[in-house]
Amino acid sequence: MEQIGPYLKELAQKEEIKLHDEQLNKFQKYLELLVSWNEKMNLTAITEPKEVAVKHFLDSILLLKVIHPKQEAKVVDIGTGAGFPGIPLKIVRPDLSLTLIDSLNKRLLFLAEVCKELGISAEILHIRAEEGGRKPELREKFDVATARAVAAMNLLSEYCVPYVKTGGIFAAMKGPNCAEELDAARKGIGILGAEISSVNEMNLPDGSGRTVIVLKKIKQTSDRYPRAGAKIAKNPL
Repeated sequence: MEQIGPYLKELAQKEEIKLHDEQLNKFQKYLELLVSWNEKMNLTAITEPKEVAVKHFLDSILLLKVIHPKQEAKVVDIGTGAGFPGIPLKIVRPDLSLTLIDSLNKRLLFLAEVCKELGISAEILHIRAEEGGRKPELREKFDVATARAVAAMNLLSEYCVPYVKTGGIFAAMKGPNCAEELDAARKGIGILGAEISSVNEMNLPDGSGRTVIVLKKIKQTSDRYPRAGAKIAKNPL
C-alpha cells in the first residue's frame, strides 16, 4: 500500500495544520483498513491512496479551520458512514469526546475495528438519526454535531440540530453552490432553535469545492422535533 504520510503532511502544512508522525501513521492504517474492508462492503467509491488523503482525510480535518472546539468538547458525527469527518477529527484532536452514529450496522463493525486498530476511543451507536435525537441521553448533549453529505440542508437540520446543546454548533459539510439549498432551510433552522452563524467556502487541492455551513444553537429545540423520518422527508420544515 502506498505511503500517504509525507503527502498528507505537506497538504496539511499548507493549511497550517501540523500532523506529527504518530497521527500520520494512524491515517496510513485507516487507509489500509478502509481499502481492505471496502472489498467486502461498500464504504467508499474512493480508494486510490492520494485521493483518500485529499477527499476523505484532508477534507475532514479542514473542518478544524472553521470550527474550534473547546478542549474535551463532546462531538457527534451523524450518518458517519466510513467515519468521516469524525475519526480524522479525533486523530488530530484526541482530546475530543467522539460519538459516531450510523443506521447501518456493518459500517459500525468497520468503525469499531478502526478505533481498535488506531487506539482511539469513540462511542459507536447503531441508530437512525431522528431516533437518536429524541433519546434523553443524546438530545441536546453535544457541543458540536457534524454531518457530511448526508441530506439536503432542510432535512439535515432537523436530523442534527436536536443533538446540540444551547450555545453549541452544527457544522454541515456540503458541496459547492449550496446557497439555494440553504435559503430553503432558513425557516426550518429558526424553528429548530438555531441560526446561521457562517458559510465557509473552500477548495481542496484537487480543485473540488466544499462549503461548511455552521449553525449556532440559540435556544432549546421544541420537543416536537425531530419528527419521524418519513415525515421529515415528505414535509421538510
